[in-house]
Amino acid sequence: MSALRPMVILGTGYTGRWIQKLAREQSLPILASSRRPEHHLRDVAQTARLQFDLDQPSTWDALPMDADLIWTFPAVPLEQVQAFATHSCSHSRRLVVLGSTSAYDRGDEPLTNMPPWIDESSPVNFDLPRVQGEEYLRTQHDGIILRVAGIYGPNRNPVEWIRQGRVGPTHKFVNLIHVEDLAALCLLALRTGRAGDIYNISDGHPRRWADICAEVSRRWGIVSPREASSCQSGKRICNRKTLDTLHYTLRHPDLYHTLAALQQAAGARMTP
Repeated sequence: MSALRPMVILGTGYTGRWIQKLAREQSLPILASSRRPEHHLRDVAQTARLQFDLDQPSTWDALPMDADLIWTFPAVPLEQVQAFATHSCSHSRRLVVLGSTSAYDRGDEPLTNMPPWIDESSPVNFDLPRVQGEEYLRTQHDGIILRVAGIYGPNRNPVEWIRQGRVGPTHKFVNLIHVEDLAALCLLALRTGRAGDIYNISDGHPRRWADICAEVSRRWGIVSPREASSCQSGKRICNRKTLDTLHYTLRHPDLYHTLAALQQAAGARMTP
């Protein structure tokens, strides 16, 4: 992909906004799309936004023929994914698809105190509809699949997840990635990723929720109302291939340092 080749974000939500921001900072031509751009993308110039809806084939022709694509939403249902890809994903396009590390969830695996490391060669659950869509795009249309860990960042603060009881002090491992790193890796994968390849997107430091909750309690006195029981061991996602192959250095490698910055920013917004 040359620096002047246009990109389209398919689904400009939380992550898509960061991709758009970084692309503009790098002077890369980028278009944002939404099912309702007049409502969801009102802050984006009309010339830089377009309507796209996977369920509405009448919107597919709005995508510029020479544009590469960053697909940010779950690739489901399979039939619609196949129809769109056949119509719009020629092999001359570069295609990055945001998947999820939940692809590695396999219900038949025994619980372990220390789950094994998972890399891109680890087996996935083909019973999951999202995995079926991602694998179709990868094998039939050279899609580059990013299997993304839990996304956090401004307005998605794990400290608030704890405060609200969305998570508690369980022994389950969690893998996280800051949205700024995810956005940067999306652009890198689009430029230099190998067609049809898979990359795990995580900060490479899986942690137990119990440890995160303990640190949040120590630093800010915030305790989850959720009980500590858990029957899941979670996963430990390896990101070595991604960092080495895409030659990337994480901007947010230290979760607690970043949480402190998020807390400080939140406090500044609340100060009159």
